[in-house]
Amino acid sequence: MKQFIESLGNTSTMPVLFLGHGSPMNAIEENEFVKGFRKVSSEIEMPKAILVVSAHWETPGTQVTAMDFPPTIHDFGGFPKALYEVQYPAPGSPALAKQTQQLVKSSEVHLDDQWGLDHGAWSVIRHMYPEANVPIIQMSIDYRKSPQEHYQIAQELRALRNKGVLIVGSGNLVHNLRMVDWRRLNENYAFDWAEEASQKMSEFILNRDHENLIQFSKQGRAFQLSIPTPEHFLPLLYTLGLQDKNEEISLFNDKPLAGSLTMTSVKIGA
Repeated sequence: MKQFIESLGNTSTMPVLFLGHGSPMNAIEENEFVKGFRKVSSEIEMPKAILVVSAHWETPGTQVTAMDFPPTIHDFGGFPKALYEVQYPAPGSPALAKQTQQLVKSSEVHLDDQWGLDHGAWSVIRHMYPEANVPIIQMSIDYRKSPQEHYQIAQELRALRNKGVLIVGSGNLVHNLRMVDWRRLNENYAFDWAEEASQKMSEFILNRDHENLIQFSKQGRAFQLSIPTPEHFLPLLYTLGLQDKNEEISLFNDKPLAGSLTMTSVKIGA
């Protein structure tokens, strides 16, 4: 039997995305960010499969989902009933999971049959591909690894871009829930430190300064407040690690929310 990556055939190089996923309510609400997700999907070739690195799947070790039909995981609490009723019945791809496992050389990758699609994946992908007709797998974030090691794993996945696989990092660049101004939850404003960090992050991204983003913990107080824990930031490194030299990069949904969150998203490639 041919390797799955060979059976897909060569394609033009797929873009890579980082999506600021924000509140789970984005899954069922109509707003400017949801429109941004739909717009970006309309600009790119229909993928043959999708690989998502979500902030909401942290594990000891790196894992990839390898079931035929990943369940929709409602990994949150206190939201309206309608949100828990949402299902995203996209197929999985054990073959792509196995190929992903084989591509990564710097880390042992384990095949998983227990997880599924968490809201970091389905709440945004359902707007991009509402028919749920594209196979999708998730790769976990090994919380024991350094930012540099996460970046290295991403670089080892580059071959998938030329096989029709859309690779998506899903998180939020500025993500401090403890400091959210709940009275202004839907307002586009940022605290001074969040604005400072967001501007520096955007500058680093657009200038291809990956090193300062890998070294985010050394960028001062604004970054420390914006990234109190790393899981929502690390998916960005999985996106940047796939960027080729001189490849086009752009931002969209580039707005703050409620003082201490940003929805900034990144597109690499045409």
